Amino acid sequence: MKKTIIYLLLLSAIFSACEKDDFCIQNPVTSKLIIRFFDATNRETPKRVQNLYVYSEVNSDTIARYNNVTIDSIAIPLNPNALETVYNFSKNGVVNQFSVKYDIEEEYVSRSCGFKVIFNNVEFTSPNNTWFIDFTPDTALNLDDQTAAHVQVFH
Repeated sequence: MKKTIIYLLLLSAIFSACEKDDFCIQNPVTSKLIIRFFDATNRETPKRVQNLYVYSEVNSDTIARYNNVTIDSIAIPLNPNALETVYNFSKNGVVNQFSVKYDIEEEYVSRSCGFKVIFNNVEFTSPNNTWFIDFTPDTALNLDDQTAAHVQVFH
């Protein structure tokens, strides 16, 4: 009887010491800025950008996915540690700067997933429209949707 009780106590101590595995299955991705490029003369038609380079204004790092590519849409990360992110878009050596200002909201997802960042009150500016003819919109409420473009650039 004593052996059985000791065995049960030992067994319950072993199983109670184990932690439940935490895996993040909700995929709480911090949203990226999605930009689609369109033809300036026919604003409904997507238009690929030839020889596109996208790099950060702060550290001049080229985003590896957008290094001399031909593409009609991109998804670029915003800096969650600042209130503004500035990118340079180079097309055939002509550089157009694009600035994004925003407020940051952290949203707790779960213990295993941690936090994700939502960018609110987003404002877009382009101080030197060299190859950008126009873009829309100038502002957005937030960037928490990853299924549609946030900005349309006409070139």
